[in-house]
Amino acid sequence: MMRRSLELTLCLSVAAVLGACGDDDRGGGETTGAGGATPGSPAHAGGGPAAGNPDGSCAVPAGAQAADTSSPTTVIGDGTPESCTSEAVVAAVAGGGVITFDCGPDPITITLEQTAKIFNDTGPEIVIDGGGLVTLSGGGARRILYMNTCDEAQVWTTPSCDNQDPPRLTVQNLTFIEGDSTGDDDEGGGAIFAQGGRLKVVNSRFFNNACDPTGPDLGGAGIRALMQYEGLPLHVVNSTFGGAEGYGNACANGGGISSIGVSWTLINSLFSHNRALGNGGNPAEAGTPGGGSGGAIYNDGDAMTLTLCGTRIERNEVNAHGSAIFFVSNDHTGNIVIDRSVITDNVGGSWYPTYPQISNHDDTPIAVTDSTIE
Repeated sequence: MMRRSLELTLCLSVAAVLGACGDDDRGGGETTGAGGATPGSPAHAGGGPAAGNPDGSCAVPAGAQAADTSSPTTVIGDGTPESCTSEAVVAAVAGGGVITFDCGPDPITITLEQTAKIFNDTGPEIVIDGGGLVTLSGGGARRILYMNTCDEAQVWTTPSCDNQDPPRLTVQNLTFIEGDSTGDDDEGGGAIFAQGGRLKVVNSRFFNNACDPTGPDLGGAGIRALMQYEGLPLHVVNSTFGGAEGYGNACANGGGISSIGVSWTLINSLFSHNRALGNGGNPAEAGTPGGGSGGAIYNDGDAMTLTLCGTRIERNEVNAHGSAIFFVSNDHTGNIVIDRSVITDNVGGSWYPTYPQISNHDDTPIAVTDSTIE
């Protein structure tokens, strides 16, 4: 067992270096309460673990809270389950704006017959809010949601597609199940693929999503993210990836989330029972297909941060490195901040120079406050 707790003053003393304690959109600010202004945990016909870490108590900055959906652009459905179709979802997402659902009073699962794709000229703000009742399913055959500012088919809107804002996409009060991007050229993102612009996830759940089972530097059965605008963090708030046996997500790397060059702020969230299925690591060892790192989280790239607050990571599995977290900053400028979080009982892997279950360069700063890593 290893427990390392530092006083809160450490966070204050290194704030200028780590950028984790400020009150701007990079992770600080005021809040309306833990988990943000969201309703109860989403529901779906198959039940499943609740959204978020029930023990998480971290404040949520204003920029990470749920979006206002009081004046929707599009309402999917007319109050009946039959009116909430795959075609309606795909069309609404293509149209952008604020999207809500009216499918009746009971939980509903909508199985998509094609991937719902964001068009980059339909923002600037795009919100998809399931109201706590809607599950979007890929049917085990396709990715659920796709955003890519550098995909010409989704409309180029700036000369610098790799660093642009908007669109700013928020998904909230939704459950994503059985998304599968296996064989897709975009290399990951079984439920959500997001390249460019900004993505925020609030009060949502990711169950049984998948992507390619082997290969280096691909991953994210739940979310695959690339090139977020200006390096601003991708917020995941009060959300669950897996959460119980039989609900986990699986991919070559990053059973829950995966990224290259993206900073993340994970608040009051839960990652458990996810798997990194590959073998041979990154880059792949000779004679292996590669992958198998980051049971819950796979972060690769240069200047990036990973901030956990009120988050629990447990019972994830790997074959190579980072049973909980794989974090490799190629230029050695990245850092990790872990506050009021628990990392425990993750299985497998090697190369743990600083803390168990976290693979990183031995010069990567890791600031830990009021947390358990064992």
